[in-house]
Amino acid sequence: MINKTLCRYCFLLGMLLSGINGWSTHIRAGEIIVERIDNLSFTYRFTFIGYRDTQSGVEFGQGVFRFGDATFRDGGTNAYDKSVENLTPTLVKESWSLEHTYSAPGSFTVSYMELNRNEGISNMDNSVNTAFYVETLVIIDPFFGVNNSPIFTVPPIDEATPGVRFVHNPGAFDPDGDSIAYKYELRIGNEVTTVIPKQSVDLEVTNYLELDNPEFYTDPARGSENGGLPEIFMDEINGDLIWDAPGDIYNLASPQCPVGISQCSEYNIAFRVEEYRNVFGRWYLLGYVVRDMQITVYEGDNEKPIIEAPPEICVTAGDNINQTIQGSDPDGHRVKLEAFGGPFEINSPATFTPDPADFQGPPGFLEFDWNTVCGHVRARPYEVQLKVTDNPIENGVKVGPALVEFETWDITVVGPAPTGLNISANSARSITLDWDEYSCNNASNMEIWRRVGDFSIAADACETGMPGGTGYRLIKILPIDDLSTQDTGLAPGGKYCYRIVAKYPAPGRGESYVSEEVCITLRGDAPVMTNVNINATGTEGEAMINWTPPIEIDAVQFPAPYTYNILRSPGFTFNEPELISENISDTFYVDTGINTQDNGFSYQLALFDGNGNFVDSSAVASSVRLEARSLLQSIELIWTAETPWSNNTEEFPYHYIYRDRVLGDESALVLIDSAELANGGFRYLDDGRFNNQSLDNELEYCYYVTTFGSYGNPIIPEPLVNDSQVICTQPNDNIPPCAPINVSAANNFNCADVVATLSCSERSYENTIVWETDVSMACDDDISYYKIYFSSTGLEEDYALIDSTSFTDFTHAGLPSFKGCYKISAVDRSLNESPLSEALCIDNCPTYFLPNVFTPNADGYNDTFAPYFNPASNPIEGFDNGNCSRFILSVDFKVHDRVGKEVFDLAKEDEQSIMINWDGKTNNGTELPAGIYYYIAEVKFDVLPTSNDSKTYKGWVQLLR
Repeated sequence: MINKTLCRYCFLLGMLLSGINGWSTHIRAGEIIVERIDNLSFTYRFTFIGYRDTQSGVEFGQGVFRFGDATFRDGGTNAYDKSVENLTPTLVKESWSLEHTYSAPGSFTVSYMELNRNEGISNMDNSVNTAFYVETLVIIDPFFGVNNSPIFTVPPIDEATPGVRFVHNPGAFDPDGDSIAYKYELRIGNEVTTVIPKQSVDLEVTNYLELDNPEFYTDPARGSENGGLPEIFMDEINGDLIWDAPGDIYNLASPQCPVGISQCSEYNIAFRVEEYRNVFGRWYLLGYVVRDMQITVYEGDNEKPIIEAPPEICVTAGDNINQTIQGSDPDGHRVKLEAFGGPFEINSPATFTPDPADFQGPPGFLEFDWNTVCGHVRARPYEVQLKVTDNPIENGVKVGPALVEFETWDITVVGPAPTGLNISANSARSITLDWDEYSCNNASNMEIWRRVGDFSIAADACETGMPGGTGYRLIKILPIDDLSTQDTGLAPGGKYCYRIVAKYPAPGRGESYVSEEVCITLRGDAPVMTNVNINATGTEGEAMINWTPPIEIDAVQFPAPYTYNILRSPGFTFNEPELISENISDTFYVDTGINTQDNGFSYQLALFDGNGNFVDSSAVASSVRLEARSLLQSIELIWTAETPWSNNTEEFPYHYIYRDRVLGDESALVLIDSAELANGGFRYLDDGRFNNQSLDNELEYCYYVTTFGSYGNPIIPEPLVNDSQVICTQPNDNIPPCAPINVSAANNFNCADVVATLSCSERSYENTIVWETDVSMACDDDISYYKIYFSSTGLEEDYALIDSTSFTDFTHAGLPSFKGCYKISAVDRSLNESPLSEALCIDNCPTYFLPNVFTPNADGYNDTFAPYFNPASNPIEGFDNGNCSRFILSVDFKVHDRVGKEVFDLAKEDEQSIMINWDGKTNNGTELPAGIYYYIAEVKFDVLPTSNDSKTYKGWVQLLR
């Protein structure tokens, strides 16, 4: 039997070798876009978008589309159902879509390769005989949910002129609202490499030259628009690809040159657009799309046109945006204005007129119009790429390339503020809240925010959610369909204020403006705590507690005189409180002999009436706890308190900072400054600014903080003034901590035991490591956090920082295997970093078992010779998952018959997979008779360099028909 695929490539090769290049020299640019079309299965639609010239007369579709899982679709005449669009007399856009279902999660590099690129590309050798290849990475992981790749909205063919700065923006848009990053350069370990056009997987085009190579310039030292060295780069955030500026060396006349142009240079360049999703506070790569594009450069007497983007705006879903964009040209040429980007790619899309765009003016105008809806709300702004193109024709003659300029206009669509918030008191400790049904039914949750005392909010136009510095605290997150809730455990006497915010689901997320504020004051029979003041700091320190008697008590039901029991607990959580005093008739108490140096304390009062009956308890109130962080010639102060009153009010917007070593008195602590709570929160940086004297790293400084608070209730005196404990510290100590010790894998990790519990299709792994802090006398103990370094190879030069944590354990998730080594460092409050710990290396446990029999009879069972594998979609009863084929890099597999004649060699097949999938035929497609055959498999394992990385398997297999 003749292998038709091999034969077709032989024909193509023969055509190339015989010099019939015009048959296939046509491909200029393209990319692959991915869309998940079934949320229940791993079914995707892949769309190849390609751009070809019209000179060769060859259409797209002669290549091979590979899905990244050892399956492919072979092209040929009419192999793909194509859409064809003529963009210019010399440029055609073609696209087609294929659907494919993956059997399990994993990472798949989807690719398309076709012969050949167009003739005469300047920055590669022999483009006429160089294949065109692009790829897209698809990561399927249930952890991330449904995902689609970014799409490009701006065509990848542009013109440029020597010495004039060139700009192109692909107008990438992620339909899921994920974050995208444009990468012309990639950082791999400590190396930075350029994304280079390819002719096959892992094979770059021959002798690729970057566009700023001196070979393309008569005088490279004056190659930029302003007369400096040329450069090419890409803005990772907004996507502007800048070439400043094209050179002036040209090829001979080419069929690809624009009509009427005798000489031009064509350059191809590649970049990739990566997409990231934030899951539980960490950013994960979801995949990328590689675009291969072309730029045509030729001489002309022409200057770039000008376009002005409007300022960034935020609009509430439901509002209409109508904006006029103006473009002009310094040469007075007519201009064409276009708009691209996300708003044109979604439901209820934006529009612009005139559409289709045409040359006008100058100046030219574009009218942008967008009726936003709830479905447009997302956290990231929509990017509108505004493009202006000039038409350099004078007296009917084209005087140069059509030059372009891009500007990006950001539009953020936010949710409308929730309405109808209403509150009512159930008791002295409980409030019921209810609100209107939210106007956007695509929102997912409602946040409930509370503070003590009112606080006006004047948020900026683009400031959604609860602004910082308001003193509001998030107390609940409810499903969007819930329209009421109760807030309990409140303090009598307090004025409680509420606002609500609507949240939108991942991956787009987004949120609403904050609602109007609603407040209520609780009445009750309990005493009201007003002060927990630290009078003295030390291991035998002192705190002063003050309170008001029950303000609104029913004196008939609960007759005077009143007495109080006092309970105390270290810290802020009030666990297992201790009774420290009974039958107090005053409204103050001095708590002595307590360690205020090392601990904060919380207090609560129990009220008894004149008959000795218990009436009620006050809310819990803590002391103010001050912490300090040493920095270079400065000290940062941070303080906290858990109190039923608010320490952040509009009436008392400052806390006050006291320090020693001021005004000639080295021991007395005096007022040096104040901290404005609305701007900086409960923190203050002492860098000597108050007296223009930097802190001395050799001296110790002592501090305390005075806070001011209020219940917002006019019958409770205010302000409520409380002092923290005194804390002393030195600026930056410059002494690093010791390296962590006893780094190990958690839970006595054993690779074989773990994989035995996983399905064969599992391709995402995680390592959990633990360590201890060196607490010996020689080591500082002021550790703030730890840094985690990882090397996937175990080689010293490959270690890189991957994360940090304040805990002594770390889980490294989403790994392609267990293989890798870890080192840990400790970082103190002065940001001194310790040496790295000893390495902990975790290795894979490769498994590869080959059967002794297979039956290639097309009955769907055991039809190919393959290593043991139990697909999740077709579980085999009794199958041991510990025998799954895992951690294999490559397999060199050969089969011989009884007399030693080679009948099959995997290396000779188009598709080579570690799964082998031998169908019982020779390489030329001839079926082998039933019988015993002998194989040799050279298997290379994915393990650390210190391990045995290969093994030769020799055995026999019985072929049954």
